[in-house]
Order: sequence, then C-alpha cells, then structure tokens
Amino acid sequence: MANRPRLIGLITLLTTIVLTWIQPAEAALPPGNAIKDPYAILRNALPIEQKELRELQHKLEDTGTSVRQSRWPTVNKEASSAQFIVTNRKNQILKSIPENRKNEAELILASLRKNTERLSELSSEKNKTDFIKERQKALKEVGDLEALLLKKEFPYNIPEEFNALPRLLGRANVSIKTTKGEMTAIIDGYNAPLTAGAFIDLALKGFYDGLPFARAEDFYVLQTGDPEGDAIGYREPNTSEDRHVPLEILIPGEKEITYNQTFEDLGLYTQTPVLPFATLGTLGWAHSGQALDDGSSQFFFFLYEAELNPAGRNLIDGRNAAFGYVVEGSEILNSLGVEDKIVSIKVVDGADRLQEHA
Repeated sequence: MANRPRLIGLITLLTTIVLTWIQPAEAALPPGNAIKDPYAILRNALPIEQKELRELQHKLEDTGTSVRQSRWPTVNKEASSAQFIVTNRKNQILKSIPENRKNEAELILASLRKNTERLSELSSEKNKTDFIKERQKALKEVGDLEALLLKKEFPYNIPEEFNALPRLLGRANVSIKTTKGEMTAIIDGYNAPLTAGAFIDLALKGFYDGLPFARAEDFYVLQTGDPEGDAIGYREPNTSEDRHVPLEILIPGEKEITYNQTFEDLGLYTQTPVLPFATLGTLGWAHSGQALDDGSSQFFFFLYEAELNPAGRNLIDGRNAAFGYVVEGSEILNSLGVEDKIVSIKVVDGADRLQEHA
C-alpha cells in the first residue's frame, strides 16, 4: 500500500474526500501567504540577509499585483523605488559581495540599472506586456546577485543520526518528463537537504523512470514514487532495508532545520515554513500516517487551486516537507491522472552538490 502524506482537509468543500490517515481539522485556517510565484518563493528561501537587495526584490515583486490591476500610478511609484535602490544603494550592495565576485556583481548591477530605468519608462507608458517581460529580467538579475552572496559553507547543521543519508548541499534543476509533457523543477537542498538529497539521489539512479501516478485527487495532490512489487519505498541494495527520510522543515527565523516534528507538535498553528505549499507544482515528500520519519521515495505534486486551497491556508504546511517547485510546465499537472506515469526525471544541473552521506 502506498505511503500517503499526512494531509488535513483544506476547506469544507474538500472534507468530502476520504482522509483516512487523519481527521479533518476543526480549527480556523491560518492567515495566508500571498506569495504564489515559485521563483519568488525560491528567492525568499535563499539563506542570505542583505537589506538593500531584499528591498529591491520585494519592490519589483510588488509591481506584479499592481500591473495586473492596471494601477499605473502605484506601478510607477514601485518601479521608481526600485530604480532608486539600484542607483543610490549600489555601494551597500557591493560591500556585501565577496571580493572575488565583485566584478560579476558590478556587471549585473549595471544591467539592472538599465532595466529599472526601462521599467519606469514602461510604467509611464502603461505598457503592460513589455513591463512584465522587463520585470522578469530584472528579478532574474536580482536572483543572480543574491546567489553571489551565498557562502561556500552549508548554512545548517544536519544531525549526526542522519549521516548515512544522502544530502543535497545547494540547489539542483531537474527535467520531469511525463506521458502528458515535460516540466522543469528547482530542487532546494538549502532548506530541505535530506529530502532534496533523497529525491536527487533516486532521480540519478533512474528509480522514478516509468513509475505510474498512484494517486490523483483534483485540486489536491498527484502522487508517485511507489515502486513495483511489495516495497513501498527505496531499499538500500547493501542491506535490503527501506531508506527512511525524516520530516524536515525550516521555520522562518530559526537557525536550524526542525526534524520529525510537525508545526502542531511545536504549537505553531499559524506559521508558514520557508518552503510553503503555496503554488501549483510544489513538490512534497510523502510519509505514512503512523510515523513522520518513514518517508522513503514517494513524493507528490501539490495541485494548487486559489479558491480551494489558498496560499498559506492549505494545512499541509508543517505536516509534510516541501523540497522544490515546478517552475516551467506546471499546467501539465492539471491533465495528469492515475492512467499516466513518469517517463523520466533527469538532473540537468546540481548533481555535483549531492553527497551520498556525511
């Protein structure tokens, strides 16, 4: 029988789904996290702190809602603020960049200055199409700058009891090919090193290739990773024992990752994790209803639906580990079902960041 994620009912409409592994929650839903763009989530999840860059990032991200609503005076104000930061706080940003990366940062900032100037012009012209394209370029460059701040040392301590498990010390890009099309996902080993490590390790082994989707629930989850035969997960070839990956969640503001404790266990009923289930194609790790540390190989795609499971209110946060996001091709997920399968999962970039054990 396939492992199932310990999920709680989303809202009253979804309580009609048979949730045999746990009773529906009766408590009020927590406040929502409005960020639904996977790239924005991943930018926010980087383990860095640089005031000016974060402010620039958020100013540019804020223009998204304003543009969609055609609130051009607000768009112009936000774009001008972004331009001001790039122009007048360049030195503060450069001061935070390691010496051997400063030249690269200078080039990015020069391009970013031109992009933010162009954004101000486009907002005055009320050119929505070109503004969105230019904004995407600017946000990518902000992400490139933030990546230059990352330290060589891994930012978190992984408990010694998990020394035998693979870990991804950084991020990886994967191509997920299904019978309905191909997707691209970014796997985040910074904030979920063991979960991401298990996934990347199995992808490199070809474990997922050809496996069917064992579970598909509209607006909820699409699950795979259940191998053929009597095993319910990955078995280590040397011992024939199931590999067990602990529940792994980073709480905002905490200095270390939390293992094998849900937000309920910790009394954090309204908290949102660093990697939230907040967008279509969030990748989550499955475990049984009997234990938090028996996840082995099965994972699921969160089928985000704004009206049924709004960002920050899905009640999966804090009960399952998110470890990555589909960033291209997520629309394919809505057409997949139990008659479909994973054709292959290929690691495009980041395989060198995988360590087989401590």
